[in-house]
Amino acid sequence: MERYPFTYDHSQPFIRQAGEWIADVFYDILPEAGFEVRDEQIYMAFQLERAFAEKQTIFAEAGVGTGKTLVYLLYAICYARYMRKPAVIACADESLIEQLVKPEGDIAKLAKHLSLAVDARLGKSADQYLCLVKLDKARFRDEDAEMFEQLYEELPGFVHSHETLQSFYAYGDRKQYPHLNDEQWSKINWDAFQDCFVCDKRHRCGQTLSREHYRRSADLIICSHDFYMEHVWTYESRKREGQLPLLPDHCAVVFDEGHLLESAAQKALTYKLKHDVFEELITRLLQGEIRESLAVLIDEAIAQSETMFDWLRRRSREIPGSDRKELLLDDRLLQEIHRFRTVLAAIEEELVFESGLHTLNEYQLRIVEEHLEMMQKALSLFQRSESLVCWLTESGSGAALVIMPRTVKEVLRERVFGSNMPIVFSSATLSVEGSFRYVAESLGIEQYLSFSVDSPYEYERQMEAIAPHWSAGGTFSEKMEAAVSLLERTEGRALLLFPAKAELQRFKREIASYPELFGKMRFLFEGDQEISHLIASFQHDETSVLCAVSLWEGLDVPGPSLSNVIIWSLPFPPQDPVFMAKRRAAESPFEEVDLPYMLLRLRQGMGRLIRSREDRGIVAILCAELHRQPMLRARVEAVLPPGVSLKNSLA
Repeated sequence: MERYPFTYDHSQPFIRQAGEWIADVFYDILPEAGFEVRDEQIYMAFQLERAFAEKQTIFAEAGVGTGKTLVYLLYAICYARYMRKPAVIACADESLIEQLVKPEGDIAKLAKHLSLAVDARLGKSADQYLCLVKLDKARFRDEDAEMFEQLYEELPGFVHSHETLQSFYAYGDRKQYPHLNDEQWSKINWDAFQDCFVCDKRHRCGQTLSREHYRRSADLIICSHDFYMEHVWTYESRKREGQLPLLPDHCAVVFDEGHLLESAAQKALTYKLKHDVFEELITRLLQGEIRESLAVLIDEAIAQSETMFDWLRRRSREIPGSDRKELLLDDRLLQEIHRFRTVLAAIEEELVFESGLHTLNEYQLRIVEEHLEMMQKALSLFQRSESLVCWLTESGSGAALVIMPRTVKEVLRERVFGSNMPIVFSSATLSVEGSFRYVAESLGIEQYLSFSVDSPYEYERQMEAIAPHWSAGGTFSEKMEAAVSLLERTEGRALLLFPAKAELQRFKREIASYPELFGKMRFLFEGDQEISHLIASFQHDETSVLCAVSLWEGLDVPGPSLSNVIIWSLPFPPQDPVFMAKRRAAESPFEEVDLPYMLLRLRQGMGRLIRSREDRGIVAILCAELHRQPMLRARVEAVLPPGVSLKNSLA
């Protein structure tokens, strides 16, 4: 295989030659295969040439239908071969990854029409893999034990063997269990409280084996934003522990739907503490020969952990529509946290002496020390409560304290944007009212290139936008009636987008009482099955209806299967501790936090409808506030595609 898809002249700059070849691809090679010449796509190619040549960060805002994915893929592949390191394509979620790698996806198109062998491998987030330890528990203790036992029996033979591994194949991916709903999957998938370092199954784990595979990619590694941020956050700690980083050394990064990167960064930089996990970990030290003073401190720490979590429960309160409980910090709670930290510090000092005696297993000791260090870092944030966002979650296994630094700018500025490599943010929605400031400031990006190109589609001819006006002010019943009318109008073929799971679940319960629809159309609900399986079912069953919370971005279903996008309500950010903290820090919370978030997400949601020049359809926004608040309506109308006006009637 030739290293480059063009003849490289070593006396001339590589990126300029790559840019000339890419221009030929869009002007000549792809049109000969039936692709249309798109001026917007070629303009984007020239803009990216500068970013790669100067190793700069660029905001590449290109409307639906510009073919932006093909542009950044070609540059990433050429640059990876030039640098002899893979480029990383980080997508907002798993459904976006699927759009790239599916058999008829963009990578396959390039490989076919350019006769280009592309080495693209997936690096999926850990929670997308089966956890053998959790599966072992579920098959004996869970109400679905029989089903989990069958999954256990279907595991590849080498998982159950103690012999040296001779060969293996990838297994344990969420996609391989499409019929499990999200709740069932959560009982057997990896989660943040699993201690992989001491797991005796880790060398036969599907997650571990997948890493060995994608690290050897020559061209592209495709992962999620979450996974990339996890790589950034754990890079130093994994090196200290003698482990490889999650991702190998790479030459460039593309953040597809890059406006969502901040939330992924916050999620990755989050600390999670749980009493039963701490107790199980710290009691490992009791298995060795330790001094009495350390044993006493361990008992004290376990007791103080229980007391601290008891006070965390007392000082938490429910947030309607959220599974996160707000923590009300007061002197007593902070006092209990301080007492716990004091005991941990004493244990850390004792472990210095114990390590010199060589009576403890060094591997186990290192794990405990790392965990204690993490807990101290997390709890130290309470000394400066203005620097953290925290909340409590409850599950069957007990309460978990979640602690997140308020901003992620410093970490991103140092570890991502200070890395002297090309970084591309690609999306149809990166700017707010013409400015990239909202996204750039949230990520701590000070210097960047940027450009915007509009979609080539004729929206005034292809899209109808409706915001129904209701006499009773938009009750749930009125929304149901409007949704039913819209679904009848297009005979299904619809995507319903909900801002929160609670609204989706209520719609799921209520739609069963409309036999004129429920018996005639197939309704698919996010959470009932693996997401890419649901999307494929929706695409192939033309009159079906897909109801989702997370598919505001990434869903690409051209043709009549998606002729109707119903937006249940304007997608303002949720009332949860993260956005509550952002609002408190803003001078004008609505203008600085709520409105930019909503407008970006709304533009993305509307962008699911028209995916080709032949598409036609309706976007309906079921929001009574659009008729009561003229300023809000004006801001929404300003983000509608050119030539599209907002009608007030379903007629």
